[in-house]
Amino acid sequence: MHIGLIGGIGPAATDFYYRGLIDRHTKAGTVLDVTIAHADARQMTGNLTIKDTKAQAEIFARLIHRMAAAGAKAAAVTSMGGHFCAQDLEAISPLPLVNAIPAVNEALRARGLRRIGIIGTRNVMESSLYGGITSVEVIHPEGEKLGQVHDAYVAMAVPGHVTEGQRSLFFKIGAELCRDHGAEAIVLGGTDLFLAFAGHDPGFPVIDCADIHVDAIYARSVGA
Repeated sequence: MHIGLIGGIGPAATDFYYRGLIDRHTKAGTVLDVTIAHADARQMTGNLTIKDTKAQAEIFARLIHRMAAAGAKAAAVTSMGGHFCAQDLEAISPLPLVNAIPAVNEALRARGLRRIGIIGTRNVMESSLYGGITSVEVIHPEGEKLGQVHDAYVAMAVPGHVTEGQRSLFFKIGAELCRDHGAEAIVLGGTDLFLAFAGHDPGFPVIDCADIHVDAIYARSVGA
């Protein structure tokens, strides 16, 4: 199936999805059919900050119309943060969406976990990924630490580069959620967090929402 991806939010996240789909298709001996449309990360961050779900859904829907015209049969937003408007987008999208949130919820259910910590943008953390994780108890950083994680995440995601200071902060907060608050694993609720975690051992179990989403997109692309 021809898949449409909304990319650009941020650039590293788009690359993560694209490479992930290529790898899966290569291993399976199948051919990836994909169209990627660019969304502006700064524009989305602005709408996310003020929680303007309708404005962002309309932006995404215009991009999905382009991808539908190119032959795409389903679409996905390559950003956990971008899912803040998923409900509004599903109502106006010209194509069915591969929504990350139900896929993540089911993956957590399958792991049999009882309590997880989550890091990402402020809205992702405070909403427990937009209210969609119901299969497990979700905890997140509180107060000043929540703001620190949000700021570090945005500063990393927009340019698509991580600093050692940002990585250290994510690892420190994740460790505290596990050690002091009983989290059995840390869910990476921001797509670009792979920049900080890939190839590193933070000292606690990690579950990457974006990787789960790529699996779901791949399954749709091969008709599973």
